Amino acid sequence: MAGSTEMGTRRFGRVNWLGLYTLASREVQRFLAVWTQTLLAPLVTAGLFMVIFSIAIGPRRGDVMGVDFTTFIAPGIMMMTVIQNAFANTSSSIVISKVQGNIVDTLMPPISPGEMVIGYMAGGVGRGLLVAVAIAAGLFVFRGMLPAHPLWALVFVLLGAGFLSGLGMVAGIFANKFDQMAAITNFVVTPLAFLSGTFYSVQALPPVLNEITHFNPIFYMIDGVRYGMIGVSDSSPVLGLAIGLAATLAILMVAWVMFGRGYRLKA
Repeated sequence: MAGSTEMGTRRFGRVNWLGLYTLASREVQRFLAVWTQTLLAPLVTAGLFMVIFSIAIGPRRGDVMGVDFTTFIAPGIMMMTVIQNAFANTSSSIVISKVQGNIVDTLMPPISPGEMVIGYMAGGVGRGLLVAVAIAAGLFVFRGMLPAHPLWALVFVLLGAGFLSGLGMVAGIFANKFDQMAAITNFVVTPLAFLSGTFYSVQALPPVLNEITHFNPIFYMIDGVRYGMIGVSDSSPVLGLAIGLAATLAILMVAWVMFGRGYRLKA
């Protein structure tokens, strides 16, 4: 029967729900299977950042924007960890599949490019969200920190994880080898994360660097999470939300086009 329903692939309307669910489930189960590496390790790393900066700088730094230094950097460290893990989840999944030669298992089923984007993004966002929850729980236990604006914090965590998931897909599609992926991580993702107000207020930067920082979409996501967690920020959270949404949609569109054309995916 022609039309919108194809029971063989569980395609209802224009969406292959079974294929989408299978891909998303695979990506989530992939990082849950090694949770000590994907969830516990980031929590330990974030804790080490907090301890080191608190001991080395905290006592001498004083207040930043009306809050103590350790409290100020906590949301930045949390968001930096979230975006790094969201990026790593999608990029590593695609690169490993390409290197092992089983990327065809994802390309052959009747899954559209949009469904591929959403399926891969589910893993990256899921991992980023779980990391954020774990770090937020640690901040509550050890520092008694509760989000000042929980909904804003959640929105920017999801937005940041979505943006870096999309960037991870683009990087994973582009890279054919692990050293190419490492280069993208070291020279693109890490600088963007560290130079986004993670450990400082951009108000302390010289005017030129301050202006340059405002062209970095990750700055708005870190700043938005800081507003959600402790109620202070360098820019308007509404402006950050608009720029974050635009950047996320743009990078997901790039990934959609690359999947649709089979760029560097098809032999």
